[in-house]
Amino acid sequence: MLTADFDYHLPPELIASEPLAERSASRMMVVHRDSGNIEHRMFREIGEFVSREASDMLVLNDTRVVPARYYTDQGYEVLRVEPLTATRWRCMVKPGKKFRLGDTVQIGEATGHVIEILEEDGNRIIEFDRLVDESKHGHLALPHYMGREDQPTDRERYQTVFARSEGSIAAPTAGLHFTPEVLNPLPHTFVTLHVGVGTFQPVKVANIADHKMHSEVYEVSATTAQAIQSAKRVITVGTTAMRTLESVARDHGRVIATRGSTDIFIHPGFEFRVAGGLLTNFHLPKSTLIMLVSAFAGKELTMQAYAEAIRERYRFFSYGDCMLIV
Repeated sequence: MLTADFDYHLPPELIASEPLAERSASRMMVVHRDSGNIEHRMFREIGEFVSREASDMLVLNDTRVVPARYYTDQGYEVLRVEPLTATRWRCMVKPGKKFRLGDTVQIGEATGHVIEILEEDGNRIIEFDRLVDESKHGHLALPHYMGREDQPTDRERYQTVFARSEGSIAAPTAGLHFTPEVLNPLPHTFVTLHVGVGTFQPVKVANIADHKMHSEVYEVSATTAQAIQSAKRVITVGTTAMRTLESVARDHGRVIATRGSTDIFIHPGFEFRVAGGLLTNFHLPKSTLIMLVSAFAGKELTMQAYAEAIRERYRFFSYGDCMLIV
């Protein structure tokens, strides 16, 4: 299939650059795979579609977003992709010409040096002489389409209410809609997948079979594995939870307690072993995420749902509305 097959035109005013004041006030499109029917509901009504009596199980990603974007004293950008140690980081930098081998990097009181240039992706390894003050200099790496820098309110709002395992650059956005009042009555469990910088990377190849996925670290606990094995229907909250479970099931035959990393690429033609439902936000055109949704709901139905979401003026992307596929 071609990357262009997953394109669509989105009016820019439908991009949600700010969150709603109330998390659970989002709209929720409900897409029924068997009939092709589409409903327009509110997210707070999700309990009508998830039943403890029917042995449903929501699976959410409990990763916590960390401030990964920093600016040097000269105003250059350093995005911490992976902390190799507390003071040695693998980074994406802008502009690259200001980060040559041996160059000095100053962030507040911390002095760093570029000790390695990673030729395969243009990233840098930077070694600092002390800890960088995250509370003073760290910023959330909000997606570029929001068109703004992070604000103090994002520290709470660009974080799920159940976030607990630090390590993500970006939020697992399908989980942002939940409040404790909505989530607690529903059968649920957690996995952890730390969302990496690859979530921002566009698909640059014409044929999706040629795309190489980024790798992300995950963990599934014994409690979660047992809950999933006991459920009759597993509803993954977000593409990250789905990628975690389907990766584990692909590698082990079923969901077991394990940890590792995955570069699984879910696109049409994929054979699902675990997921029986998916709650997800509306994704960028030609992205691996809309390809995943198309694999689960079917490409034709997915593109039909996106066209209807645009007609109905849904809010798109990280701070936007959501879609429940059952």
